Amino acid sequence: IDAFELVIVDVGHDDAPARFEQRARDRAAESAGPAADHRARVHRHTVVVRGPGYLQKMLIREVTDGTDLDQVLLVREVDQRVKRDGGEFLRLTLGDRSGQVVAMVWDGVRDVAPLVAAGQPVRVIGRYVVHPRYGAQVNLRALRPAEPGTYELDDLLDGPARDADQMESDLRELIATIQQPQLRTLLERLIGPQSERWPAFRDAPAAKFYHQAYRHGLLEHSLTVGQAVSAISATFAGIDRDVAITGALVHDIGKLEAYTDDAANIDLTDDGRLQGEIALGYYRVRREIEQIDGFPADLAKSLLHIILAHHGTLEHGSPVLPATREATLVHMIDNLGGRLGSFDRLEK
Repeated sequence: IDAFELVIVDVGHDDAPARFEQRARDRAAESAGPAADHRARVHRHTVVVRGPGYLQKMLIREVTDGTDLDQVLLVREVDQRVKRDGGEFLRLTLGDRSGQVVAMVWDGVRDVAPLVAAGQPVRVIGRYVVHPRYGAQVNLRALRPAEPGTYELDDLLDGPARDADQMESDLRELIATIQQPQLRTLLERLIGPQSERWPAFRDAPAAKFYHQAYRHGLLEHSLTVGQAVSAISATFAGIDRDVAITGALVHDIGKLEAYTDDAANIDLTDDGRLQGEIALGYYRVRREIEQIDGFPADLAKSLLHIILAHHGTLEHGSPVLPATREATLVHMIDNLGGRLGSFDRLEK
């Protein structure tokens, strides 16, 4: 180990995180001499220290029937409804990174409404119960503003099972296997570590409701589809692996413009509603292709067709049906990834 980095995050203090680094020489590298091509390996361990006012005592998935709650949760959805007597009530969906639960506001709707905007943390005081007919819900006693230092936003936001840094590393390894130089150049321009769009691609959600509707969801989904396409392209003859993987990695890139960048309240943008993510992705990739000298026309057609056809049918939003091996493969794996991702959402 060339370097060990300990990151201590003290929630609720302005000077967090404090960093302590301990560096040790690697004897193997030292013996190899200065001419050796050696990359430092940095091992990081993060310790999160919660302040005395922190209220996130347990995760939603850990709560059992009859548990009293006093902690901060994120407002996922707010549904205003009408009672039989004509009065108003609210159906709230509250959650953290592990799951979500329903809570009903029967009285004082006008007073509560400013506290429970979608995407806003709120302090929830009540009892978690499992109703025989309506399932899990919180019987509310009070809703209060979430004070600074009582919660950590990362504990409230849904997210992928894999670490984002690890997914980025896996993505770079997959891109490095692309042999076609123009496709490699295109990927570097679109989602390379120095590209203007990379920070947005790394953090963006993959959807609003269904699969991977959380921060880093687009990275997770694109990488998963790309890895699966890579594996299957070695099994079936006639597939251009470079084209298929490139198409898999950028098939959803239009979502950078189609969805907002607020991880706590994902929604469609005006461009997403008016043009759709397929059209936005097609034009984004096409514009980049036109900036690369010597990009083969047939290669461009094959890649752009994958983007246009990846929803598979006209009724699902694709303007054309998959008409190549590569487009068919990306569509099938994309569809499979979305369906399997929906199980994760249902489990939460």
